[in-house]
Amino acid sequence: MVELLASGGSFDMVKACADNGADAVYVGAYGWSRRRSMYEMNDDTIKKCADYLHGKGKKIRVAINTLPHSDEVGSFLDKVATFASYPIDDIILTDPGLMRVTKENFPEISIHASVGCTIVNYFDARFYREAGASQVVTECRMPLKCLGNLKKKAGVGVEVLVHATTCNTFLGRCTMSSYTKFDHAEDEHGKRHFEGSPNRGGLCYRICLTTWEVERPGWHREEGIVLRNRAYFIFDDIPDLIDAGVDTLKIQGREYSTSLVGSMVGLYRRVIDGYLENPAGFRIRPFRDRLEELKYVRDVERREKTSALISEAAN
Repeated sequence: MVELLASGGSFDMVKACADNGADAVYVGAYGWSRRRSMYEMNDDTIKKCADYLHGKGKKIRVAINTLPHSDEVGSFLDKVATFASYPIDDIILTDPGLMRVTKENFPEISIHASVGCTIVNYFDARFYREAGASQVVTECRMPLKCLGNLKKKAGVGVEVLVHATTCNTFLGRCTMSSYTKFDHAEDEHGKRHFEGSPNRGGLCYRICLTTWEVERPGWHREEGIVLRNRAYFIFDDIPDLIDAGVDTLKIQGREYSTSLVGSMVGLYRRVIDGYLENPAGFRIRPFRDRLEELKYVRDVERREKTSALISEAAN
């Protein structure tokens, strides 16, 4: 049975995801999960979410997908030990060294390789499996025909982002934002936060979505260039993803409103259940009007947040 995974940027959002049909919800550990702190959670809130989800027979996945220094590994292990005591079900990691040390110290926790690992072929997936991951999030532009092949040859579970944001490079690999903010600080736990680097406890300020001028030797100057960074839904391909053996369909969106995320989860739940109940007779068309409504709301919210981030980067 395919798993529907949704994002929880607050306890209320976690509840909305569970109540609208998510099988699992992922949350971000404060200071460790590539998002602004207002969309992350402290340990007590993660424990509250774990209790709520487990009470409903659902799973909790915790993202600790920044890239720590060697002297932060002790804090990382303390953090995982705390979460293991709740318990949590899975952990999302990017660093292969941390995968290995987590597997050695906490074998009861399943490790999922983040989209930031940039897994584009089955050799990548096999590498992360050997590091300790039981499931991998594939690069968001991977062709459908490659997914089943990757799962079979690498021997890992496969997770696909059905709602997310692309990047002008690969998700988790862009360094443009780090050139806008150079400040860094260390919190009370010894965790470093580099303001412009989401991989190191800071933020992506989405400066790729400003307009750019491009000059190339021997060419004329090009103005008004906007780099590719779009939000997307995978919708019509849901039946094909299920048939290909994809294990998890993931909805990103911790920074969006609780009502929007809950509605997205509910729509995908109905599509998945409708197909599983009657594959031969299933039609996607009746669900498209609702999808267009959600796209509109999503785009409005994204434009507002992007404008705020770009303005913040300029100050």
